[in-house]
Amino acid sequence: MLSYEPGDSLAHRLDPRSKLAVQIGFAAAAFAHTTPRGLAALTVVTLAVLYLARTDPRRVVWAFRFVVPFLIAAPLLDGFAWGVWFVPAEAVGPALAGYRVLLVLGVAAAYVRTTPVRDSRAAIQWAVPGRVGQFLGMGVAFVFRFLPVLRADVGRIRDAHRARLGTERSVPDRMGMLVTAAFNRAFERADRFAVALRARCFSWNPTLPELRFSRLDAAALAVAATFVVLSLVTVVPPRTVLSMSVGFVPVGTR
Repeated sequence: MLSYEPGDSLAHRLDPRSKLAVQIGFAAAAFAHTTPRGLAALTVVTLAVLYLARTDPRRVVWAFRFVVPFLIAAPLLDGFAWGVWFVPAEAVGPALAGYRVLLVLGVAAAYVRTTPVRDSRAAIQWAVPGRVGQFLGMGVAFVFRFLPVLRADVGRIRDAHRARLGTERSVPDRMGMLVTAAFNRAFERADRFAVALRARCFSWNPTLPELRFSRLDAAALAVAATFVVLSLVTVVPPRTVLSMSVGFVPVGTR
């Protein structure tokens, strides 16, 4: 599973706030331009982001491999029709939407790979002040630290299940045993995690790292603004934008 790894790539040197802005802008552009041409352009952007973060695309696909079956199943189910069996035209939209999700996950993987957890928490608490921001930042930090541990526990449970010839059981039995053991281990981990937080005098408002923008962040913010503008150009018709700027409503729209 992808997690933060120290490095000296261009993405590592960016402020987490600018990286979050690029993610939001990219997601908005992806949802606004879910067409073959738009997704082709966004694919080039995703590969460029992964290159700047020095992250192998194959590693990203492997990290999110549990999502890929759902992305493949959606167009197959939508294209299925009684009597005709499969209508390709009905599967095009879900297929494009699934590929869009994969691109957004790729950009998110570059963020996770290049951003320390404490920096992410500091960026969230900067964007959302007060107790709400502290709660959101704490939740993000807990997920980033706790989820890889749970994934590793599930892998160990599965390996132990195979070593005890659990593969000879039926699929429902195997799934039931794996889910039960995984939930039990998750609750045990949660109890230990709570005790560890109390032992370390967990604070709602710790001293977080200082965030500073640089010239590289100015370029990243410009890219994020470009994504937002591109998404608005598609979502808002040009005639509406012109009317809002001039200050009148076209005839026939009242």
